[in-house]
Amino acid sequence: MTHKSIRIGGLTRVEGEGSLLVRARDGRVTDVELNIYEPPRFFEALLRGRDHTEPPDITARICGICPVAYQMSACQAIEAACGIEVTGPLRDLRLLLYYGEWIESHALHICLLHAPDFLGYDSGVAMAADHRHLVERGLTLKKAGNELVAALGGRAIHPVNVRVGGFYRAPARAELAPVAERLRRAREEALATVEWVAGFDFPDVEHDYRFLALHHPAEYAILSGTIAVSDGTGFAAADWPAHIVEEQVPHSTALHARLDGTAGYLVGALARYALNGRQLSPLARSAAEAAGLGPVCRNPFRSIVVRAVEILHACDEAIRIIEDYTEPQAPSIPAEPRPGVGHGVSEAPRGTLYHRYRIDGAGLIAEADIVPPTSQNQARIEMDLRHLVEPRLDLPEAELAALCERAVRNHDPCISCSAHFLHLHLDR
Repeated sequence: MTHKSIRIGGLTRVEGEGSLLVRARDGRVTDVELNIYEPPRFFEALLRGRDHTEPPDITARICGICPVAYQMSACQAIEAACGIEVTGPLRDLRLLLYYGEWIESHALHICLLHAPDFLGYDSGVAMAADHRHLVERGLTLKKAGNELVAALGGRAIHPVNVRVGGFYRAPARAELAPVAERLRRAREEALATVEWVAGFDFPDVEHDYRFLALHHPAEYAILSGTIAVSDGTGFAAADWPAHIVEEQVPHSTALHARLDGTAGYLVGALARYALNGRQLSPLARSAAEAAGLGPVCRNPFRSIVVRAVEILHACDEAIRIIEDYTEPQAPSIPAEPRPGVGHGVSEAPRGTLYHRYRIDGAGLIAEADIVPPTSQNQARIEMDLRHLVEPRLDLPEAELAALCERAVRNHDPCISCSAHFLHLHLDR
């Protein structure tokens, strides 16, 4: 029986803090634990007793990279409880705002967090020394996304213009014209990014994923829809609690999630592409085909290509929305509170994000439940690591440890939006 330990300190290029323990005996992996040890942040408790109009602003503070995702899921849940639905130009503006977040988040991940893994660098800064134009292209894309979020949200981080029922102020058509021009240039950079990352050398790894994502009959779902699962099942947002159950595990302060009693389903870019790829814009579909993705991608290392395709789709669709934009008669619709429960689901850059609120007769939040994508993916990440490590236990320790880091980064986990996250202990 062999016994060996590998330790990796301070993995950067993901958000949050945690550790990874892998145990192996006699050539078999016996245990994998993704240990999230950050203290709970108690946002759901903070929401109780607050006015029904406050969740969009409060939950945006959960994440500095994807605040719009929290605002959109929160707004839709509160609006469902109030018995209203935002449609027409206001829905278009929400979708446009969300596309801005997708562009900036994916660009950050691809060019500064994930690409260094494929090019042999330990950071985006180190990569920039030899590939300045590639990093600058990523920053150009991120800037285009930030500017779009700022144009609609009032600022790029934690937008202040979003409210239940719509916006505090809707932009004039003329205000969006310069944004569209920047997005046209970004679209060219996005297409070049797809071509670039498609040429990376990917490990030959595939997993039999059970995918979960929103599905919308008329669009590549991001803002709303029903929940679809790759086994052909699905359910409405209001039925989420009947299908998705969270549970505490001893090694993590973050909850794990089970889908219909089974752990290990996957949300995020790979899931969206597998379930909705036919609804990408024609340009994005063509780029995906040229990149060799096929109708379904089960190699998590190739998720970087799918995210690049989603940037291209977001740029393309954002331009279309701006070109077709008609100013709404009012920036919001009334959302009078009433006792009830509302559910909201949208597609954050990292995957499906669920909110549920119960409002009392005074219009105050009585209960709140938030299920972020990374907590849903934790069990699946552990399964990925188990399948990746076991046939490679004979690799040199440094090489195996680096591969584990890359496997975690494939899913772009956002544990708490802080500086670093992984310390690996491999016991074999």
